[in-house]
Amino acid sequence: MRILIIGGTRNMGYYLSQRLARMGCDLTLLNRGITAEDLPRSIHRLTVDRANHRQMRRALLAKPFDVVVDFVLYRRDEALTAIELFRDNVEHYIALSSGQVYLVREGLRRPYRESDYEGGLIPAPAETSYHYEEWLYGIQKRETEDVMIAEGARSDFPYTMLRLPMVNSARDPYHRLLNYYLRLRDGGPILVPSTPNYVLNHVYALDVVDIIQSLIESGKGKGKAYNIAQDEHVSHEEFLNILASIMGAQAEWLSADRNALVSNGFLPDCAPFRERWMSALDNSLGKTELGISYTPLVEYLTEIVDYFDSNAITPPLAYRRRRAERQYAQNLAVRSDP
Repeated sequence: MRILIIGGTRNMGYYLSQRLARMGCDLTLLNRGITAEDLPRSIHRLTVDRANHRQMRRALLAKPFDVVVDFVLYRRDEALTAIELFRDNVEHYIALSSGQVYLVREGLRRPYRESDYEGGLIPAPAETSYHYEEWLYGIQKRETEDVMIAEGARSDFPYTMLRLPMVNSARDPYHRLLNYYLRLRDGGPILVPSTPNYVLNHVYALDVVDIIQSLIESGKGKGKAYNIAQDEHVSHEEFLNILASIMGAQAEWLSADRNALVSNGFLPDCAPFRERWMSALDNSLGKTELGISYTPLVEYLTEIVDYFDSNAITPPLAYRRRRAERQYAQNLAVRSDP
């Protein structure tokens, strides 16, 4: 089977590339060649900036693939280029979207269902705000989906969109779980912003890889979008207790004013799962139509903790401020003590 992966070297794409190579697929990776990787030499490489329409045409025009898996589809023009190049040259186009397509909708309640996609959108925040970038990401993801949906209706373009929430992985390039792991290991309190306090509903990277492999093999899901998310919906406090229990540690956290944590440079690293731009998804459609099942939260967190315990991992740069975090927490506790 001839498979093209767009992306494929950082997180989920890395795991999928490893697996497909072991299965003997005729596999090609297309990316900018920026991320160092140790993938098998049998994999073909195309070094292309996918945002450059001319480069994409030169590299891919009239090259047929059975399946394309697109991990980095972010903008409308990228979706239009993909359709132009693969309209008659692919049997299945699997693209990763985001639960953020729901977060820019007006008036929705969690957990979001696929049927919630259509409807009014919230207005743009101020362009100078942090929220603008997150809002724009959701809008741009919707624009890519809209292009695929329109082309599917016009020509039966064989797309499947997978809408993901936060993805947990030992290879997470943003080090979100690692940030919690390091703070629980050092025994100090975790600074947690007082608001918002949404339930957490994430997904395990290897579950996403399993789902993509299943779609490649079955050809199911064409012309539709599916929410992909773990079964569990837990509070931030429940998550900390679960993770600490796996680690044999004691979870301790201290609520603080969000603006103060931002101004001190502690957020988002001190509590990356306590953000406003965090989706929670109803996964029932994919389970019913595609037969998807998910690794239990405790099981996959245990696997990731085992990886952290067994490997010498360089702490993220932001962890250098951990001493300042702990001092801030100590001062906050003193001020709060009656």
